[in-house]
Amino acid sequence: MHKFLFILLFPMILLSQNFERSLNQENWKFKQENKENWLPATVPGTIHTDLLANHIIENPFYGTNEKDLQWIENENWNYKTSFVISKSELKNKNIDLQFEGLDTYATVFLNGKPVLEANNMFRTWKIPVKNYLVAGENHLEIKFKSAVQEGKNQAKKLNYTLPGDEKVFTRKAQYQYGWDWGPRFVTAGIWKNVKLHFWNDAKIENVKFDQKELNNEVANIDFTFTLNVQEKGKYQIYLGAKPFEFQLKKGTNTVKIPLEIKNPILWWCNGLGVPHQYIFQFVLKSNNKVLDNKTLKIGLRTIELIQEKDKVGTSFYFKLNGIPVFMKGANYIPDDSFMPRVSDSIYKARIKDAVDANMNMFRVWGGGIYLDDVFYDECDKNGILVWQDFMFACAMYPGDKAFLDNVKQEVIDNVNRLQNHPSLAIWCGNNENDEGWHNWGWQKQYNYSKADSTKIWNDYEKVFHQLIPKTLDSLLPKNKNIYWPSSPSIGWGRKESLTQGDSHYWGVWWGKEPFEIYEKKVGRFMSEYGFQGMPNLETFKNFAKKEDLSLNSETVRSHQKHPTGYETIDEYMKRDFIIPKDFEDYIYVSQLLQADGMKTAIEAHRRAKPYCMGTLYWQFNDCWPVTSWSSVDYFGNWKAFHYQVKRSYENVLISVQEEKDFYKIFIVNDDLKVISGNLKIQNIDFKGKLLLEKTLKIEVESNSSKSYFTLPKNDISQADLKNSLLNIEFNSDEKSTSTSFYFAKPKDLALEKPTITIKKLDDLTIEITSDKLAKNVYLSTVENAHFSDNYFDVLPNQVYRITLSKPSENIKVKTLFDTLN
Repeated sequence: MHKFLFILLFPMILLSQNFERSLNQENWKFKQENKENWLPATVPGTIHTDLLANHIIENPFYGTNEKDLQWIENENWNYKTSFVISKSELKNKNIDLQFEGLDTYATVFLNGKPVLEANNMFRTWKIPVKNYLVAGENHLEIKFKSAVQEGKNQAKKLNYTLPGDEKVFTRKAQYQYGWDWGPRFVTAGIWKNVKLHFWNDAKIENVKFDQKELNNEVANIDFTFTLNVQEKGKYQIYLGAKPFEFQLKKGTNTVKIPLEIKNPILWWCNGLGVPHQYIFQFVLKSNNKVLDNKTLKIGLRTIELIQEKDKVGTSFYFKLNGIPVFMKGANYIPDDSFMPRVSDSIYKARIKDAVDANMNMFRVWGGGIYLDDVFYDECDKNGILVWQDFMFACAMYPGDKAFLDNVKQEVIDNVNRLQNHPSLAIWCGNNENDEGWHNWGWQKQYNYSKADSTKIWNDYEKVFHQLIPKTLDSLLPKNKNIYWPSSPSIGWGRKESLTQGDSHYWGVWWGKEPFEIYEKKVGRFMSEYGFQGMPNLETFKNFAKKEDLSLNSETVRSHQKHPTGYETIDEYMKRDFIIPKDFEDYIYVSQLLQADGMKTAIEAHRRAKPYCMGTLYWQFNDCWPVTSWSSVDYFGNWKAFHYQVKRSYENVLISVQEEKDFYKIFIVNDDLKVISGNLKIQNIDFKGKLLLEKTLKIEVESNSSKSYFTLPKNDISQADLKNSLLNIEFNSDEKSTSTSFYFAKPKDLALEKPTITIKKLDDLTIEITSDKLAKNVYLSTVENAHFSDNYFDVLPNQVYRITLSKPSENIKVKTLFDTLN
C-alpha cells in the first residue's frame, strides 16, 4: 500500500497567470537535407520512427534490416512546423520556447531567424522568444546535423584516438552506437516535449528541499526556491493559508522556507516498509495576485554509503534510515532503441516487474539516458532505490573547455530535475571507464605515447574527479550528495575488487569460468555480473520468419550482439544440460541455464551478508528483441531467470552451500525482526519416497544470514543422488518458504516422464500436481498470460497453486524431461 500525505493544498492555484502550451501536436514535418519532399513527423519522435511511419524504411528490428539502415546516421535531417499565436497570448510579458530534448546537434530557427544552437541530447534548452513571435502564424524549423559525422570531425582534431571512437565527443546516448546487446541506430530528432511557457510578473524556476533534521519526533526541512521576478518588491509564497513574505530584487532570487513536521512518517524501500511520500503545494503571490505555483513530492529518509576498513578490506553498503540494507536488484538500460516509443505504461510495467521480483534497487546504467520522470516517480511510489550513473560508459572522453562546460550544464539540468526523488540513492560518474583504462589494454591497443596517456588520464580526472563532484557539491545538500566516481572501482581481475568498493565480476561468461566460481568470487557489493538467456519463442517470431527459426540463421544470429554469444551459451549448456536439437527446446534450456547460473551467484552473494551487501545483476531489460543477459525481454515477457530472481530475492531465503563433507543450510532474513519457526529437511526420491527427515525449532535473527543446520553427507550416503533431492521448508506464523536442492547437474538427473494434473479453481487460479518430480515446469498459453510462478519444480504429491494474469484455455506444459527425447 502506497501512502501520500497532502500538506496544505491551496485552492487558488488554478488562477495562476503563468501557463504552458505544448507544440507536440502541431503539424510537424520532416525531410532529408537537400531534398524537397516534406513528410509528416511525430513529436516526440526520432528520424527512424518517422521514416518507418512513412514507409520509407522497413521495421528496423525485423530480420536483418538493421544493416540496411546504417545510411540514416550519416545524413542531416530537417524538421518544421507552424503554429498560431493569438494577440492575447502575445500580450504576455515573457514567452519561453523550451525543448526538453533535442537529439543532438541542432540549429533552431524561429520565423527564419536562428535562436538556438544545441549540442547535447541530455540537456533542457530554454530560450526567450517573445521578440521573435508574431500574432498569427509562426514558423519553427530545426536542422539536425549527423551526430556521427560531427563526432568524426571532432575526433580529427586530436592527434590520438580515444577509446570509444566518435561517440565520445557527442553528448548523446552511447548505446545507440551499438553494444553487445543492442543494435546500432544512431538517431536524430525532437525526442522529448516542445512547449511554449507564458509568464508575466514572476515564475518559480525550481524548488528543492534540504532535510536538516530527521528523527522519530521531528523532521526539519528547508525548501529552497529559485524565483525569477520582473520587478523588485514584496512577494509571498503560500504553504496552505500561511504566507512567507520576501523582498525580492529584479531577476533571479533564491529564498528559503523552513518547515517542521512532527512525528514524521519515513520512506522505506520495497520489502522493509511503506514508501511514504508527502506532497506540498506552493503558491507564489504578489499584491494578492497568484503568479505561479509548484507541487513537490518528497520522502523523508536518510541514506548513507558506509565504507569502513575491516580485517579484510573496506565495507561498501547502504544504510537506509540508519539500518544496513542488502540491495537486491539489477542494471537498467534504455527500454528501446527509439526512446520516444517508451510510454509511461511501459515504465510502470517494468517497475512492477521489479517489485514483484522483490527488488529494492535499480542501477541506471551510464551508456543509456537519464530516464523520464515517470520512471523515478514509480520508483518513489514503490520503494525502488536508484543508483544513478552519469551518461558515460566504457570509453575515455575529451577534456577541452567546451566539452567540460557542456557536461557541467548537463549535470546541472539532470540533478536539478531528479534530486528531490526519495528513490535516488547515489550518483556515479561512469560505467567501467576507470577499469577500461587500467585493465583493458587501451594504452597498448592505441599505441599511446607517455604524453598522450598522461593527457587522456588528466582529462578523465577533470570530468570525474573534479567537474562532476564539484558541481554536485554546488547543487546538493550533504545528506543527498553521495558520489562514486566509477563503477566498478577496481577491475574484476584484481583481488582487491572483492575486498573493497563495488565489483563487476565477469569471470563467468567473459572468462568462461564455471558457475560454481560464484561461490568463491564474492565482493562487498556486486554491481554487475550476468549470463545470457534467449527470449521466448514468441519473441523470436516477432522478428523472424518461421524458416529462420534456427541458431544458424542470419536473422537469429543478427539478434545476438555478442560476437561469440551463442557459442558461449552452448559451451556452458554442455557442462550442465543435455543440449536439445529442437530450436524451441534449445530456447527453453538456455533460459534454465541462465536462471540456474544466476541463482548460484545471487544466493552466494546473499549468504555472504554482511560481508557482501548488494547484488545487482546485468541486466534487467532489453532495448530490442534479442538474446541477451536480460531477465525481462523487450516485450515484457519474463524469462525463467526473472522467476528465479523473484524466488532468490525473497526477504526470507533458504539456501544450501555444499562443502566437502556436508551441506550447510542457510536462512537469509532481510526482515528487521526475529522470526521463530520450524525448519524441516527432507531427503526424498523423485517419486516422493521419504529417505530422511529432520525437524528443528529455530529462531532466525533479524537482518542476517546464518547457517542453521549442517547435514553430513554420510547421513544420505544410501540415497541415489541422481534420483533424489533435499526439500527444505521453514514455517512460522509469519513466513513460509521452501527450496529444493539437487545433488547432481541437470544433465545427470534420472528424470522420468511425469504425469501432470492441472485443476482449474476459477478463471485465474489453477492447481498443479504431479505423480513424480516434474523438473522446471514451464506454462504457456495462446493468450500469452503471465503466471505468478513459472519454470518451477513440482515435487511428487504436492499441490502448487498458480494465478494467471488473464483467463486462458489450453495451458501448455513443458518440463525438462520433454527436452531429452
